[in-house]
Amino acid sequence: MLLAFFVMGFVDIVGVSTGFVKKDFSLTDDIAQLVPAMAFLWFFLLSVPVSVIQARYGKRVILNIGMLLTGTAMVIPFVFYSFPAMLITFLLLGIGNTIVQVPINPLLHDVVPGEKYTSYMSLSQFIKAISSLVGPIITAWVALQFGDWRLVFAVYAVTSALAVIWLGFTPIQESKLEVGTVSFASAFRMLKDPFVILLVGGIFLSVGAEVGLNSNIANFINITFNISLEEASFVISYYYTALMIGRFAGALLLNWFKPGIFLFISSMIAVVSLATFINAPDLVVAKMAIFITGLGSANIFPVLFAININHNPERANELSGLMIMSVVGGAIVPPLMGVVSVNVGLVACMYIPLICLLYVLGVSGRLMFKKG
Repeated sequence: MLLAFFVMGFVDIVGVSTGFVKKDFSLTDDIAQLVPAMAFLWFFLLSVPVSVIQARYGKRVILNIGMLLTGTAMVIPFVFYSFPAMLITFLLLGIGNTIVQVPINPLLHDVVPGEKYTSYMSLSQFIKAISSLVGPIITAWVALQFGDWRLVFAVYAVTSALAVIWLGFTPIQESKLEVGTVSFASAFRMLKDPFVILLVGGIFLSVGAEVGLNSNIANFINITFNISLEEASFVISYYYTALMIGRFAGALLLNWFKPGIFLFISSMIAVVSLATFINAPDLVVAKMAIFITGLGSANIFPVLFAININHNPERANELSGLMIMSVVGGAIVPPLMGVVSVNVGLVACMYIPLICLLYVLGVSGRLMFKKG
């Protein structure tokens, strides 16, 4: 299961890839942001259908299909390398990652004690953060050493294949739903609950903020502090190192802290540090601020997800579909940032993820007063 979460983190390669695709094909900021949009659009279109299908065929089968498609997408850049080919690569990566994310969290719920689920959610996101962290590092390293940043996709393709084989031979006792109890209607009916809407909105904007930062940090550092794109790409690793550390710490701390209180403290740290990053006077302050932003942002997604599942665990399939659908925020926020960057300025576009995190801060304030 943890290796599957590692594969789930492959979608974050879209961030560092955006910078290199922009450079290789001389794209403007708004056109370059089509790359993350192409990857994350499918969360909106496919999440609920996948949640319906997995009720019939089982979560592990659907998870393996998603990882297999993820690995297949990684092969395309070696066969064709053009801007349309890269859009197709991330289109398939987005479809595969959507299929992975819908079953993976409910399947985790099947294999861990219920009272520890929030903690294990943070641990699983810690594993995902390791994947997200090594992506920019590997990409920048192979670009500098071998002159071809696309070699990172070969590593991802092989790892995806290993994960499919391993999970296929791993015995897991899945919770089963009677076929027909999960449907489009039953999934969208959950949106009648204002609490569900509140948390779905939080995931939409928190993922949008994360993807927006991921795909713009290198460009912001590159232009603001006048360093090379390869060097600037390493700065993304500060963000994902902090995510990794924060999620591991969260897995421990959530054994003692109530999720709502923990989320409030985390989102407050994220808001203050991101504002500092945007207005950093020098590169050292910027690196420190983006690191602390990662610490604050680390557990927003897993805590919101776990709170929503625990709110109505018998409808975990539908809730998972809705919440993964809201990951489409990663396809909406980056293009919006690209438009603002072109028409207003690069600094102005960085305030968009800050606004997203302010919403999460508001949600966490509400959750502090919820029991459990």
